[in-house]
Amino acid sequence: MSSDPATSVLVLNGPNLGRLGTREPDVYGSGTLDDLRASLTQDAAGTTVDLRQTDDEAQLLAWLHEAADSGAPVILNAGAWTHYSYALRDAVSLVTKGGGTVIEVHISNPHAREEFRHTSVISAVSTGVIAGFGFESYRLALAYILRNSPTIR
Repeated sequence: MSSDPATSVLVLNGPNLGRLGTREPDVYGSGTLDDLRASLTQDAAGTTVDLRQTDDEAQLLAWLHEAADSGAPVILNAGAWTHYSYALRDAVSLVTKGGGTVIEVHISNPHAREEFRHTSVISAVSTGVIAGFGFESYRLALAYILRNSPTIR
């Protein structure tokens, strides 16, 4: 991570979230990752928002390992990996069991969608879950972190 973990929040996004703005706007809205970054940066009040997206599960795991080592709090939208990746669950657990914060977020409400989306393998090891509020889900997670994270100055 290029930023000081004491003043940074990692915002990690999994598969297909790089397509925000064009992917199913009726479900995910018309905002892009750049729009999300701008909104979170404005809300961050001097804290660095390090927003990343990958379609490579190994990369997401490496970023979570980085958070476990640095203490940076994490806002995580794992996309489809939420529902079946036990490797991701173990990486989230490394962060939270080590005293770090991981807020699981979803743009849509998974419980109002297809049955397979109703299960999250990472919720049980996450600090908390916010879903169904569009980009506001991320903003609510950031607000929580700014108020409660011991690593943010």
